[in-house]
Amino acid sequence: MYGDSDGAVEAVYRSEWGRIVAALIRMVGDFEIAEEAAQEAFTVAVDQWRVSGVPEYPRAWIIQTARHKAIDRIRRRTRREESFESYAASGASLPAQEPDYDAVEIPDDRLRLIFTCCHPALVLESQIALTLRTLGGLETDEIARAFLVPASTMAQRLVRAKHKIRDAGIPYSVPGTNDLPERIGAVLTVIYLIFNEGYASTRGGALVRIDLSSEAIRLARLVRTLMSPQPPAEATGLLALMLLHDARRDARLDENGDLIVLEKQDRRRWNHSQIDEAVPLAEEAFRGGPGPFAVQAAIAALHCTAARAEDTDWPQILQLYELLERLEPSPIVSLNRAVAVAMVHGPEPALTVIDALASEGDLDRYHLLHSARADLLRRLGSWDEACQAYEKALALVTNDSERRFLERRLQEVRQS
Repeated sequence: MYGDSDGAVEAVYRSEWGRIVAALIRMVGDFEIAEEAAQEAFTVAVDQWRVSGVPEYPRAWIIQTARHKAIDRIRRRTRREESFESYAASGASLPAQEPDYDAVEIPDDRLRLIFTCCHPALVLESQIALTLRTLGGLETDEIARAFLVPASTMAQRLVRAKHKIRDAGIPYSVPGTNDLPERIGAVLTVIYLIFNEGYASTRGGALVRIDLSSEAIRLARLVRTLMSPQPPAEATGLLALMLLHDARRDARLDENGDLIVLEKQDRRRWNHSQIDEAVPLAEEAFRGGPGPFAVQAAIAALHCTAARAEDTDWPQILQLYELLERLEPSPIVSLNRAVAVAMVHGPEPALTVIDALASEGDLDRYHLLHSARADLLRRLGSWDEACQAYEKALALVTNDSERRFLERRLQEVRQS
């Protein structure tokens, strides 16, 4: 099923990390111990699976091994600090076997984990970063890139968040109905960031990580189920948005794994049944607000329902980006609006928007700012400036598929 043992370890890590860590946190009641034990278990698997082969149930093997590692860690800690019995009395649980989950609760450790990470005692940035690390398995530098901050800053933020959960005794549970509204915004943001990492991976050879994007869609459905019969419009909008983006997945790369831009994609390869599911959800969400996710879903729906690239309703998309910029002003939204400006009014006014963003410095290390600027300069025939912008983008890009695309564009401009 997995091929070689090393490939199996990598595959299980990529697809099962969130489930494994969530289960361990429920067992031992400590984020750091659970995460460290999981890492140890994967290290053991690298050696043992090469000798004994991949077990029939790899995830269960990792959880069981990690559980023993976690118990050893707790015992060593309690010998130094206090008796093992005192630690157990403090509320942490060390079951001798798999816990008997309460059927009344939502039977999904990952959902509990999201709501624990998104507790209002933590600042929003820490809520999101911690969930991306513990649930999505993203490395610290990947999360730092998503937040446009140094990796050292993000590492400190993650450590502080884990300590806050431990010291404040934040429960590992889905909140009650009265507490859900104040927590749902961060939860939805977390799910979308997980999806974004799957949709356009920050590093490595593959642009798309189906495991993460599929997990985000699954969690969005679960949240809507949890909050039925009247889920928030933004929860519906987020699900619609992710379904629409994911529907284009098979057309985004060629047979060599190279990026195909939206206007060049073979729209016959889009998942039209998924689009048919998502468009009514987008319409429902927009009627219910609209909030930022609903507006983005409306934009994605306009792209997905255009039979040809030239049929895209760019004026309406521009209006929606202007609305989004008012609802949720950010440099990223402004950059996306600039692309729509270029499609409606031409590259010159769009370049003015991007140059203003560049002068502010917030996106200086964001490769898509420089690649968008390079594309506008290319369209204007400013070859030297376009080359410089492409070179800046290439210096910052971390995904191999995107790098190859930018290299091809740079070569085209150099030959012009």
